[in-house]
Amino acid sequence: MLTCNHRIPIAPFLRPLTPHICSSSQRFATPDAKFLRSRLRNPEIDIFSRLWRRGVRVRVFSMKDGHGAGHNAPVEEGFVKKRKIVEHILLLQAKVDLSDVDEKDMLDFLYTSQYHISGIIAISLGRVEDPNTDKVTHAVYMRFQRREDLARFSANPHFLEVLKEHVFPYCYGLLSVDFESEVDDEMLSIFRRGENFNYGVECILLISVFETSLLHAIEEAMLALQNLMDESRSLIIQGTCGSNFSSGDTEYTHAAVMRFSTFEAFELFTCSSKYQYMWESKFQPIVRKCILVHFSVDPVGTELL
Repeated sequence: MLTCNHRIPIAPFLRPLTPHICSSSQRFATPDAKFLRSRLRNPEIDIFSRLWRRGVRVRVFSMKDGHGAGHNAPVEEGFVKKRKIVEHILLLQAKVDLSDVDEKDMLDFLYTSQYHISGIIAISLGRVEDPNTDKVTHAVYMRFQRREDLARFSANPHFLEVLKEHVFPYCYGLLSVDFESEVDDEMLSIFRRGENFNYGVECILLISVFETSLLHAIEEAMLALQNLMDESRSLIIQGTCGSNFSSGDTEYTHAAVMRFSTFEAFELFTCSSKYQYMWESKFQPIVRKCILVHFSVDPVGTELL
């Protein structure tokens, strides 16, 4: 099952941002801060939205150096067919007196929600490793095929009971982010199935942009991130990103989810010169705050079931 051995670096607030983890002991220094309540909401800021409004269901990938190979998506003349999906993220702030038994109970019920509620096509969750000033302790990731599926899940009585009986008693804070993205239009990629998805490191990046940031600058930054993830398939099993459309009270405007094959792959990517240059040139001018969460994922066993 999913292990609980994770870390969470947090970027500084209103300081130059470069979210990498080249040192396991010193990542991001940040002043004490709670989740802010102000936010910028612009659902139209979606790097793929204009293509989809025109009915385009494909995106060009470079086949140089084998990028894009091995995922079995239909390829014709340099085009890879894509499928739109919806990503759902929950960050939890557990109480300091949370026991191992209560933690297992909370994670059990969250994970097994997929067996009681239709619509969840992929899920991972776990405990963050390092303490942080935002006091985020656990992360939950879910995937849905459509916004309607997410809406039905969020209103499902069973899920509401799980939150009431097995999450809220153990947590004093919860942050929710939802975004649309796209993946290769084949079953293993859509449903995150196969040996590659049984283990690795799940990475969740949330960012908040300045309200004065220009739309084209935000789109360029998100597109640069998506392109870099696509070009790094030797390290990243799958990466998605998009703008937050959640109706919850959160400051974060955009998000990304990356599944790395190993922790070493995570470090290689975040410490690479390409990643650093992309962040400093595209994101640093527009981002006022970000949070990077990662946790280990192991093959499903019997401990939480």
